Amino acid sequence: MKLERFEGVWTAMVTPLNRKGEIDDEGLEKHIRFLMENGSNLVPTGTTGESPTLDWKEHDRVITKTAKLAKGKAFVMAGTGSNSTREALRGTKHAVEVGAQGALLVDCYYNGPSSLELRTQYYEVIAKAFRKAFIMPYVIPGRTGTKLEVEDLAILHRKFKNVRSVKEATGDLERMAKTRTLLGENFDILSGDDDKTFEMMTRGDIRASGVVSVMSNIVPGPIGEMVKALWKGDMEITHYLKEVLDPLFKVVTVNTLESYEGFEVPTKFRNPVGIKTMMKGLGMPSGPCRPPLGKMTPKGVEIVRNALKAVYEKDKEILSPIEDFYKVKMEERLSNDKYWK
Repeated sequence: MKLERFEGVWTAMVTPLNRKGEIDDEGLEKHIRFLMENGSNLVPTGTTGESPTLDWKEHDRVITKTAKLAKGKAFVMAGTGSNSTREALRGTKHAVEVGAQGALLVDCYYNGPSSLELRTQYYEVIAKAFRKAFIMPYVIPGRTGTKLEVEDLAILHRKFKNVRSVKEATGDLERMAKTRTLLGENFDILSGDDDKTFEMMTRGDIRASGVVSVMSNIVPGPIGEMVKALWKGDMEITHYLKEVLDPLFKVVTVNTLESYEGFEVPTKFRNPVGIKTMMKGLGMPSGPCRPPLGKMTPKGVEIVRNALKAVYEKDKEILSPIEDFYKVKMEERLSNDKYWK
């Protein structure tokens, strides 16, 4: 298989864990097979895969299994970013050696390098070391506290032809339009937010080609159909699928107001807490999140459960691949409280 363009759906894979918080190898394999069967390319060990709390041996383990199962069937863009260039080099070397076609590199978090330093001391170092692998910058300032500026991205692309795509999770549509202007048509912009994909693909000054999607852990096929319909300009199918899937796109992050110890406290459950809660409730391999991420409160669980119910009520076929693959009864899963405690 040869990768012509970065387009379509790339699933930001969860890392299934067992009750002890260790990697669930059997669950991981099942999930990879489910995603490939439903047409998704694979992004292991990113934010959704809990990369901050996986050690590098665990990173290697997840990426190796993903690349092995995907060989000849799906493309693998392994999350190998770090706030240490040395660590990112090491992780990328392993990923490429075991068969990943490329590396998703998040901007260096916490130590907060400038855009110039990000380009020269991080992205250029790795792009130069692995010229045959695709290097995809992942710009998400809400998580990292820094960001690669569009001008430095343009310089990167000019110097290294293996830097030909970006995962855009800034939420800044004008920045994305600037990216298209400065980097031209031979550069691929992927949405890093499920709820921004439609606008990024339909805006003529952005022309995104797909999405690195969290919700495709559950509905890879329907999101893939939506993206294909967008390419073809079939807006009837696009609008229908967007409307049906919209409740899921809105719960990647879940906000509640919790009452405890005599206080009312705003609580923000960030990815992957929501997606793992949904997958567990549906009978898919997920397990808990690793601390400091924890369990959703009952209010949070109700929000994500209601989102799934809304999708099911609009179109039962959307969730049927889960029933077929995992041998579960969707109506029972959504209606029985025991699965959501």
